[in-house]
Amino acid sequence: MKKKESLVSPKGTGIPHLYTDFLVVGSGVAALRCAIKLSEYGKVLLITKGKLIDSNTFEAQGGVAVPISSEDTTSHLTDTLKAGRDLNNPEVVKILVEKGRARVEELVKWGATFDTKGGKFHLTREGGHSHSRILHAGGDATGREISRVLIARVMVTPNISFSEFTFAVDLLVERDTCLGVLGFREKEGFIAILAKKTILATGGAGQVYRETTNNQVITGDGIAMAYRAGCEVMDMEFMQFHPTALYIAGAARLLISEAVRGEGGILRNKFGEAFMKKYHPEGDLSPRDVVVRGIFAEMLKTRTTHVYLDVTHIPFKKLKKRFPHIIQACNNVGVDVRYAPIPVRPSAHYFMGGIRVNKRGETSLEGLYACGECACSGLHGANRLASNSLLEGLVFGEIVGEQAGSTLQRSSYPRRRIPYGDTYPGGSHLSLDLQDVKMSLKSLMSRHVGIIRDEESLQEAEERIRFWCGYIMKREFFYPEGWELQNLLTIARLIVNAAKVRKESRGVHYRRDYPEEKDAWRKHIVLSKDQEVKIVEQ
Repeated sequence: MKKKESLVSPKGTGIPHLYTDFLVVGSGVAALRCAIKLSEYGKVLLITKGKLIDSNTFEAQGGVAVPISSEDTTSHLTDTLKAGRDLNNPEVVKILVEKGRARVEELVKWGATFDTKGGKFHLTREGGHSHSRILHAGGDATGREISRVLIARVMVTPNISFSEFTFAVDLLVERDTCLGVLGFREKEGFIAILAKKTILATGGAGQVYRETTNNQVITGDGIAMAYRAGCEVMDMEFMQFHPTALYIAGAARLLISEAVRGEGGILRNKFGEAFMKKYHPEGDLSPRDVVVRGIFAEMLKTRTTHVYLDVTHIPFKKLKKRFPHIIQACNNVGVDVRYAPIPVRPSAHYFMGGIRVNKRGETSLEGLYACGECACSGLHGANRLASNSLLEGLVFGEIVGEQAGSTLQRSSYPRRRIPYGDTYPGGSHLSLDLQDVKMSLKSLMSRHVGIIRDEESLQEAEERIRFWCGYIMKREFFYPEGWELQNLLTIARLIVNAAKVRKESRGVHYRRDYPEEKDAWRKHIVLSKDQEVKIVEQ
């Protein structure tokens, strides 16, 4: 904790209260950048359920896509729209590419060190990009460098306090206005955190799948909280699978950056055949959704659990400099990339769906904003362009901070007392093997709601999830593991619902029973507790 908080326990409430101007939930790039901007307008409290470095941002390898030259802005926009399969919000994409360079230059001013060659930024290319525009740091440690700089900035910025290991249980809402969150700390118990403006930047929901590159804390908490509070969620059917995660039995599913293929890596099946040209003219540098389905098809044809990423033809000196962490991780599991290809398979990676927001990050609840991966503005459409996510966090973290900060004076509700008792949420519950249910859910989602979907598999998934919800969602838990499982079940149900509604294949959503992309479905599926399903234009 950076600064000592002022806790108040109003008489009769049973739980301590904490007041702040701005509350930011999360610790990734969007949360940190947003907190820095908000500090210009008032007191900021940033809470995260783990450590500050527990985020997908910290583990990001590939880089940040940014049009360094003004001439590249238009092509970056075009590439983003093309990858998104005509489901992007063009206005939001334009904001991203036009403001991206300034945000990256700001990072450099704050001390970020990006890789250079010949005195200039070294730019590489990834799948779906028409130009080399991927800026990277430490070879394959871009996210770590961005996190380092932003965390250091937070530490020295007046008005910002932070609290690690603080779980956001639920939003506190009254008359369609967000008042803050009910938090939980293991040593102190429940706490009501009251804020004039609350910003969710909690990341995606990759942990709803068995095979995922996501940090273990990414369990869809912010999206599930917002949905329970009455916010609309959008594009929940679009989960992007990264084509290449290290596949070794018993080892963590380490992401093998798409930049490895950008530097010449070749995907091969178990017979050593390069196969991606069969699926797309761009071959190994095709858009991610195409590469994922190509790998999946080869796995089915060859009856194997994985394919191989071959880098044996690339000079090892170049590989070691460009991808030091990946090389070390492969060595740790006995794969020497100088002589052997890397076993890989697709894993859940990035969630295009989330809390429905406008271009300023505003939700349907007064006082509540969202940015980063938990938010859905239509930026990515049906398929995120590689390396646009870090840029999104930088650009829209700043925009949301400005919007929430500059309108603070119009938010003047008095301090409230939250009338929860000492034991909230309380209640007794039977002993449950939550880990067993969690792993069963993750396996179900991978089998039936993964890369390839159809009505039968979606129907079975819906029935199983409904059964689990029948006894898990009624329980009242005293600890994060229970709340995380409830959040994962909520996310899974929403993904299945949206996937059943979209009777076409578009981007990362592929249905074998509706394999064609249809113009009639160039629309968004919006879900909410009250209205349940809406199909809307952008």
